[in-house]
Amino acid sequence: MKQPSLFLSAIASLLFAACATDYTPVETFTEADDPVALTSEQEAAWGEVSKRLNGGWGCPDLRYSRSAVPATLDMESYRITAWRGERASAQVLLWSAEGAAGVECEIAPFKGDAGSLPASIAEARFVRYTIADEQNYNFKKGGPAVLMPDMLDSLSTFDMAARTTRPVWLTVTVPASAHPGIYKSSITIKHNGWGKVTLPFELVVQNHTLAPASEWAYHLDLWQHPSAVARAQGLEMWSDEHFAALKPVMERLANAGQKVITATLNKDPWNHQCYDGYESMILWTKHKDGSWSYDYKVFDRWVELMLSLGIDKMINCYSMVPWNCELEYMDEAKGEMVTIKAEPGTPIFPVIWEPFLKDFKKHLEAKGWLAITNIAMDERSPEAMDAAVKVLEKCAPEMGFALADNHKSYKKYTMMRDVCVAMLQPADLSDIHARRAQNYNTTFYVCCGPLYPNTFTSSEPYEAEMLGWYNLAHDYDGMLRWAYNSWPADPQVDSRYGNWMAGDTYLVYPYNRSSIRFERLIDGIETAEKVRALRRAGVDTSAVEAVLEKIRTQNASDPTLPWMDITVEARKALHEVSR
Repeated sequence: MKQPSLFLSAIASLLFAACATDYTPVETFTEADDPVALTSEQEAAWGEVSKRLNGGWGCPDLRYSRSAVPATLDMESYRITAWRGERASAQVLLWSAEGAAGVECEIAPFKGDAGSLPASIAEARFVRYTIADEQNYNFKKGGPAVLMPDMLDSLSTFDMAARTTRPVWLTVTVPASAHPGIYKSSITIKHNGWGKVTLPFELVVQNHTLAPASEWAYHLDLWQHPSAVARAQGLEMWSDEHFAALKPVMERLANAGQKVITATLNKDPWNHQCYDGYESMILWTKHKDGSWSYDYKVFDRWVELMLSLGIDKMINCYSMVPWNCELEYMDEAKGEMVTIKAEPGTPIFPVIWEPFLKDFKKHLEAKGWLAITNIAMDERSPEAMDAAVKVLEKCAPEMGFALADNHKSYKKYTMMRDVCVAMLQPADLSDIHARRAQNYNTTFYVCCGPLYPNTFTSSEPYEAEMLGWYNLAHDYDGMLRWAYNSWPADPQVDSRYGNWMAGDTYLVYPYNRSSIRFERLIDGIETAEKVRALRRAGVDTSAVEAVLEKIRTQNASDPTLPWMDITVEARKALHEVSR
């Protein structure tokens, strides 16, 4: 990498000041100030930059400061290699000493010897900056704050302030019908209808086809949070408008290969660990005669929405053992909502849960959902698990169990359909294979930790792809993460929340906006699908297997090891065996 030159920057011809007349500024939120001051060298670098709009190719594995002059890749044309049906990422960097108003991106049609592809297969999105925790691998709440590029905005036009850098995220979705070959295109960045930056690139389409996300085997489980969507968009909970807003957000998740619907059995099972509590999907009522009834209308509507989007492998229902063991119901005799504590192993536990499980089982049978429904637990103790399993097997043994496991409980409860182990407490390979033989899946999770690799706001983008390679190396069936969209108060300005590393609770932004982290996570999932497809086809993948062995035999959570280089090496090996 190097500092941009006049030639490689493809400098536009007019200054911001000259073209700002009669221009209406773009309406958008104001990003946070950068909490980190520039060094004297960084300040001096802006004095050497042309006052015009500058552009060059950045590395999609890295994040770039908004305040500093970027170092671009030393190339005149960027190359993207992908299969048919694959989505691939690239990153453009724009910077200006005086600013540029009305910046717009235009992508040219793709032309090659094998034919042409429309410009519409590519999308350019301006990257926005948010406050995050510094990634120093020794995180403590209240530590140093930094400004990080993450959200991919839906704006078609953007105003750049003076002495700033603005990344643009380029996503190319290769049609499944594309002919293999090399296609040439370019991205042109104009500002206020005047000068422009044009950056050529090539798309190499390989002679393999990636199946659609709905057919991927990778077991992706990103926990959904409907309540956060209602709050962030100012909508009435469970209203028609709320469900309408949920659809595009969850469709984006389905297009990433999501397999699991996150549902709640009672009030907030995680005891409000996120900014928004989880609203009840099932309303419990205890009648005056002591009998119980359950209103499933919201639960049914939520599940039906998700099924309609193709998320249909499992319905994981949280939880028989909430984090505070509290349950809420309408007490008909008192005429009010009542909260009780029902700890596993206490007399009240079966009394409260047995009527519900029997009724819930009947409801699921009537809806045709019983076979895909699991009662789900999150990091519960072995003692709590014993009590919950006992009650479930008595009342509804046809229902499955799902567990985010940090106690190796899966070794005792071998009948669990869905087990996810903490990355730092890996499952034994023999257990993964034994469970797979029973058609049970075993995944890993990186929630809260480790600090590396992960998908925090300050994690480098390659770390998200690296998780896909880690999955392959250790032969997991996929991964779980809390959460897909548990947003802090205003994530587009500040991604920090509570005791968690910034960005830990979400991967996408309100109003259905993606992130660098989410796009690179998809890259890693596609990687796993591609390698497994090549193995099934009998292609010689020895070059890839050699890199996987390197990943398998080293500590993936050691940030001092050259994991970015290893990830790049693995990617290149996959491109080579796919040729």
